[in-house]
Amino acid sequence: MTPQVALQLGLSELALALPAGASDKLLAYLELLAKWNRTYNLTAVRNPLQAVSLHLLDSLAVLRELRDRSGALADVGSGGGLPGIPLAIAEPERRVTLNDANQKKGAFLRQAVIELGLANAEVHVGRAEQWRPAQRFAVVITRGFASLVDFLAVCRHLAAPGGVLAAMKGAYPVAELAQVPAECDCGDVRRLKVPLLDAERHLVLCRA
Repeated sequence: MTPQVALQLGLSELALALPAGASDKLLAYLELLAKWNRTYNLTAVRNPLQAVSLHLLDSLAVLRELRDRSGALADVGSGGGLPGIPLAIAEPERRVTLNDANQKKGAFLRQAVIELGLANAEVHVGRAEQWRPAQRFAVVITRGFASLVDFLAVCRHLAAPGGVLAAMKGAYPVAELAQVPAECDCGDVRRLKVPLLDAERHLVLCRA
């Protein structure tokens, strides 16, 4: 199976209708990630077919859970651009800001935004806890934070009133949920089905 076929199968299973040219941009993003990965070590995934499921489809699987939340999105700890870049490609009408504290990863993110022509995306390099954006975000999402408690502590100030903090997790995070402070509501946990991936995935939606 080629990455192109795998992506189309996955999009069909997710029932996602993407804008014209989005599939090509998603695959171009994977090629760019692989190219920079030789120097910058952005991801441990080297197999192009695995990258379709572990990177693209894993990121896009959250879309249905966020569709009722229009407005700006911040991807904190974006690293190689996940899930922010696939989300920016899939939803060109949504403003997406990619954040990472690492300068080299920030350089890749900026180059990816330029090369992929993502007019709706921008990059902020710096520590999330020190970031004071001019406008806060309807959705603050992460795939890269170690724990839910750390994510909430560091990123709560980035969410607009009524906004949501969304943490992408593997298995149902029982222990992490038990540590969430009382002033945060993280009771909305959605099980995700990622095509071509035989592993548990959950999205924890928190409101501070």
